[in-house]
Amino acid sequence: MNLNSKKTSFLILGITAIIFSRIPFAFFNDPEGPNLLVVGVAAAILYFLSLTVYEFASSVPGHRKFWLAFFIQIVLAVAFYFFGK
Repeated sequence: MNLNSKKTSFLILGITAIIFSRIPFAFFNDPEGPNLLVVGVAAAILYFLSLTVYEFASSVPGHRKFWLAFFIQIVLAVAFYFFGK
């Protein structure tokens, strides 16, 4: 996998944003399940914030920029869980 390619990195960050936005809502005790709109907005927030980190981390090499953006998504998903509880 070529993480130096922007398209590959953007695609992977988008998929992980969807997954990480869904995970915190799976732990809430809601019989109806998570709202698709809420998960979609959370995914968009995760994606655009990690994309911002990815684009503005110019001093970091390519594959490390990706991992930095990936871990930003994890931290934000954990924050969503604790603030949403």
